[in-house]
Amino acid sequence: MATGKGEPDLARDQPDLARDEQGPARDEPDADRNESDPARDQASADPGRPALPDRLSVDPSSPYHVPSVFEHAVGIRFNGKERFGVEEYCRSEGWIKVPAGKALDRKGRPMLIKLKGEVEAFYK
Repeated sequence: MATGKGEPDLARDQPDLARDEQGPARDEPDADRNESDPARDQASADPGRPALPDRLSVDPSSPYHVPSVFEHAVGIRFNGKERFGVEEYCRSEGWIKVPAGKALDRKGRPMLIKLKGEVEAFYK
């Protein structure tokens, strides 16, 4: 409200802060909610198979080893081609680990190299 002659009404000139705190109104839902995850789609299509995790390892001593997933045949598509012999993968970070030839570490496990690219895991 104006307090005197010629002074502007400050309350009228300032935007409503309560409305701005909520952010802009969204008419459309979030895009990330509408994206379909192939692993989730396959898991919902066949209730007998568990959903494929974001990161998975075939090594039983790894914290990323999920034995229930390995009861079914799992395939890995790396950069559009199906890869065999993949020891570990991470879809969100976009890498796979594969054996580096016949080289072994001092504990007798294969030496692994990390390849970066587009990773897709699926049930065969």
